[in-house]
Amino acid sequence: MAECAEHLRLRRPVPPPAQRVEPVLVVAVLPRRTRPVVVVRAFVVVRAIPAAVVLFLQPVSVLVVELELAGIAVAFFFVVAVVLIEFFLVVPAAAFLLVAVGVLVEFAPVAGAAVSPAVVEFGGGLRGKSGLAWRNGARILGCLGGVGRVRNGRSHPAEPPLPIMPRVAKAKTASAKKDSTANLGFEAKLWLAADKLRNNMDAAEYKHVVLGLIFLKYISDTFEEHRAQLLAGEGDYAGANAEDPDEYRAENVFWVPAEARWSHLQANAKQPTIGKIVDDAMVAIERDNPRLKGVLPKDYARPALDKHRLGELIDLIATISLTAASEGEKTHRSVDLLGRVYEYFLTRFASAEGKNGGQFYTPSCVVRCLVEMLAPYKGRIYDPACGSGGMFVQSEKFVESHGGKIGDIAIYGQESNATTRRLAIMNLAIRGIEADIGKEHADTFRHVQHPDLRADYVLANPPFNDSDWFRKDDDVRWKLLGNSPPLVPPKGNANFAWVLHFIHHLAPNGMAGFVLANGSMSSNQSGEGEIRKAIIEADLVDCMVALPGQLFYSTQIPVCLWFLAKNKAADAKRGFRDRRKETLFIDARKMGTLIDRVHRELTDADLEKITSAYHAWRGDKDAGTYQDVAGFCKSAATAEIAAHGHVLTPGRYVGAEEVEDDGEPFEEKMPRLVAELHAQFAQSAKLEQAIQANLRGLGYGG
Repeated sequence: MAECAEHLRLRRPVPPPAQRVEPVLVVAVLPRRTRPVVVVRAFVVVRAIPAAVVLFLQPVSVLVVELELAGIAVAFFFVVAVVLIEFFLVVPAAAFLLVAVGVLVEFAPVAGAAVSPAVVEFGGGLRGKSGLAWRNGARILGCLGGVGRVRNGRSHPAEPPLPIMPRVAKAKTASAKKDSTANLGFEAKLWLAADKLRNNMDAAEYKHVVLGLIFLKYISDTFEEHRAQLLAGEGDYAGANAEDPDEYRAENVFWVPAEARWSHLQANAKQPTIGKIVDDAMVAIERDNPRLKGVLPKDYARPALDKHRLGELIDLIATISLTAASEGEKTHRSVDLLGRVYEYFLTRFASAEGKNGGQFYTPSCVVRCLVEMLAPYKGRIYDPACGSGGMFVQSEKFVESHGGKIGDIAIYGQESNATTRRLAIMNLAIRGIEADIGKEHADTFRHVQHPDLRADYVLANPPFNDSDWFRKDDDVRWKLLGNSPPLVPPKGNANFAWVLHFIHHLAPNGMAGFVLANGSMSSNQSGEGEIRKAIIEADLVDCMVALPGQLFYSTQIPVCLWFLAKNKAADAKRGFRDRRKETLFIDARKMGTLIDRVHRELTDADLEKITSAYHAWRGDKDAGTYQDVAGFCKSAATAEIAAHGHVLTPGRYVGAEEVEDDGEPFEEKMPRLVAELHAQFAQSAKLEQAIQANLRGLGYGG
């Protein structure tokens, strides 16, 4: 401890005795909702000035570490530390406290705390590290200049530094990292700025405020872009009337009346009536575009919405163009630009809302996996739990990326949540995608919106393990496998009710890909095992994929992908081989990359490996020859699945990953490994003795 304190002194310049300054840490425990917030503030303190005065004079660096701990032990410790420092104002006490903070940050996750990623550094010489990656590269402490904060896993830029004495430090050989916010896309900057405007508004409410405005900005920008072409009157637009709504509808552009154009909204952004102006704009757009009737949010005038912040948000959104070309000669369709912003916001809102986020957003990597494995080039696509429409968007992207065009597939969907259904319609509208989302929001099991539909592809992410669902015991969907009595799904779990619903709506050659909880692969409770057995014996299961955990915002549990095929016989038109009485198992649990401490994402390489294996096994043209890979994929016969009790968990079939033989004989390797183990035991004993001695030196010996 003394060495740390001495190092701390050496890192600071030593002024003349009369002006001598010493660093002091002042800690305050402040309530923030239900969590204690520990604020560590470093000061340059002249001993002649009381600490209470300096507290308000020269703040040098701030780090906020949010510790989600139940109890008050941490708060009590820091309160005692504050009292000690206020009385003694000595460097050893400051160093001790800083080390304590570092240790606490280091080991808090073990105690069950959720600690924001952070690195605590004082004077460049004493450091406590959380062991987590510092994502944004910003230095919070160390320069003794500026104020930075870490809150909820997000960094915030530092304020201008206060003038302090120069610091002696080693010259850095490597160039400083650029602030990562400078490299973010405009959609991320929009989120960071808008998140500040959110204040205390709930994310569920705020997303409709922001996304409604983004939608309005997009259709206004595309309208103005096309209007400029009509006014120019060149080429095909010679003699066109820029005020004729049909001129816009002919080009799949929404007609925007004068009172709904973004220029009008921005001109009135500072008016106290801006909420009513936005509502009137939404009403006018729905009036002139029947396709959007009843879809747009119209509650911006409500008293609970801060009109000053609403005006700021309008000014903020006005700074981005959703139709402009990117740098250089490369251009993007405006729908792609807005689609990127829209998808980014849906992602961030899902993160902010936690569990409820899954009601409207499925991670794009999971959707891509489903779409790229099924490869829906043409035909009818159905999603009876469509959320915000992500499955449809990815399907259209897939078709276009493989030389097709929008319109090659017909889209049908249903959503039980009225707000989420509106999000889906808006999400599809901004991309020019035509879709039938049903006449109204409705529960799939109570009121099917497309009862006679037989789809070529079913893509879905239904609610996991839903225990609150409506069931009719004589439903026709429970009889489709020909079992007597019918296979009625249990009331306590809707997983297999969804599976039977998907099968019911498949065309004779239809295929389905959907997400379910891992329990669906092996559960035998309440008759689920019998339903799964019937599906397997009917030769409907084409492929099973076990995914890693932490992919979803709504749940941290690992999930699986089911792929069903109504007809697994050879299909020359689609290039499929005869797969009858066979099922492919893929174990992808070890795949994915952590993008933060709690969320994982499948990379392009991961998706390529998974989809390539399936396409090769299915016999797709130019997909190569399929081979079983130990620990990853295995083609199993139905008889083998029956021998495993009709359990569909891929790990039972793919086996263990082969380990490369290093050529060392076992007779030589085992003694060597045992010797290394004993040496490590001895080193561990020495370290334990040293720690015990240090504790005794501090008066804590046993």
